[in-house]
Amino acid sequence: MTSPTDILAAVPYLVGFHPTSSLVVIGLAAGRAKMVARWSLPLPPGTLDAMLPLFEREAVTGIVIVGYGPGELVTPGVDETRRLAAGAGVHVGEALRAHEGRYWSYVCDVATCCPPQGTPYDLSSSQIAAEATVHGLVALPDREALERTLAPVTGPVRVAMSRATAEAIAELQARLMASTDLDAFAAEFVSDGLARVRSALRVHTEGGRLHDLEAARLGLSLTLMRIRDEAWTLMQDSHVTLWKDLTRRLDPRFVPPAASLLAMASWRAGNSVQATVALERALTIDPGYSMAHLLLHALQNLLSPELLRDRMPTPAELDEAMGPVNASWLLPLINLMDEDDSVPPLE
Repeated sequence: MTSPTDILAAVPYLVGFHPTSSLVVIGLAAGRAKMVARWSLPLPPGTLDAMLPLFEREAVTGIVIVGYGPGELVTPGVDETRRLAAGAGVHVGEALRAHEGRYWSYVCDVATCCPPQGTPYDLSSSQIAAEATVHGLVALPDREALERTLAPVTGPVRVAMSRATAEAIAELQARLMASTDLDAFAAEFVSDGLARVRSALRVHTEGGRLHDLEAARLGLSLTLMRIRDEAWTLMQDSHVTLWKDLTRRLDPRFVPPAASLLAMASWRAGNSVQATVALERALTIDPGYSMAHLLLHALQNLLSPELLRDRMPTPAELDEAMGPVNASWLLPLINLMDEDDSVPPLE
């Protein structure tokens, strides 16, 4: 059995940061970690019910439970998890509570190894951190630190992107004013946008980065569902870097599509915490953004991205389902272009 200290050392690398006021469940199959789920405490009633189909789908035979915080906060969640596991025939190998440098075990009542006052622990004494570093894993100090990795860029970078956005909007407005056939213009815009998505993916795959005007133009293009869904159908785990870059660089009004695509790529790559943070960013800007709501529902219900891997439509199927391009497709973009796009001062 892995020691409690090793378990506590491993959790931050499994969830991406050092959790507080949290419940973490590690599902095991064939002696290896098969899934990791984390919830903020306290838990609303029924929150943990989503684990039951997950146990079956992932063939989980055992779990390790770790709660962070005082007993009155952690114990109800641990007790509920143990009850659900027992009902599903899943073995609870260890259940720990960690708080202020000490841990307590819910499955051990031997005073010599699990005293009532708790056992002090030092994560630096575990080899987990060193091994995780060798494998390129990072554990941030807290969830706020993870949120900052997706925060909007500031300073000169923000000013440059705002100017590029204003330029992209101005050139599009000029083209719209000069057009005599809006349906034809929309068809051309969609065709250009689809090519822009594929070009951006290629640039990032080759280790490059979009310059500001290219990024701004792509941000405008992604407001059209058909163009955004092109990126969705082409999704690979490696696309995280592109969508993370755009989530940070784009003017906020153009962020929800990129942030939702980042969430999808992160979810596929096994980083559900980053996916959740990205979706929260999208929904803060546009509370009704449907793709973000769809993915957040999937994450909250502990669904596997494997469910979508073979169910995504092809670009040709999207074209057939959505029908011919027409001018109404441009309305979401036109509405956003009417919002304030003033360039912030350079700090």
